Amino acid sequence: MTPSQIADTLKELFSAASVNAIAPGYWQVQTPKFRLLVLLSDDESGLRILLPIMPISEALPFVEQFLEANFEETQDVRYALQEGALWGVFQHNCKSLTPEDFADAIALLISLYQNGLDSVFNRLIEKRIRQIVIAAKQQNQSFEATMQNLERFYAEGLMGELDQSAQAREEVLAAWRYQLQRLWNEVDSNSV
Repeated sequence: MTPSQIADTLKELFSAASVNAIAPGYWQVQTPKFRLLVLLSDDESGLRILLPIMPISEALPFVEQFLEANFEETQDVRYALQEGALWGVFQHNCKSLTPEDFADAIALLISLYQNGLDSVFNRLIEKRIRQIVIAAKQQNQSFEATMQNLERFYAEGLMGELDQSAQAREEVLAAWRYQLQRLWNEVDSNSV
């Protein structure tokens, strides 16, 4: 892709008013929701698209899940930490980059931004639930016995909010039941 193709594609994807050429080979797209940066290398052989997702302080508790997502889910874009923020990053050689691939990369970055912590938080929760299933199975507990323990923990205030209503507790326990049922037969008690 050439600099003019990059500028034209950005203007096709976003309103022309939101695309700003801040220097030769540097573009900023400013929307009400996010700020996207497109940077060419000095020799114009490489391109980098950057999208800040959240402050690093919000991302740090989930670094392991972000790195796992880089390995398993993010396709051609990656999570990265820099300058106090978690970023979505796409890097590519300009010669082999097509406008369609450029637009797809931007769509993937926007998807990472929109998902925020949702996907990594869900990944963390599933990992924890798998650990509960493994521990229960290693103690030869049945699914029902595991659910009874969880219900008891909520009734005794060991889990949940202190001022949680009965209805809220039932909703949380229903979510536990759903997730445990979903994973119970899938998880092996010898898993690590």
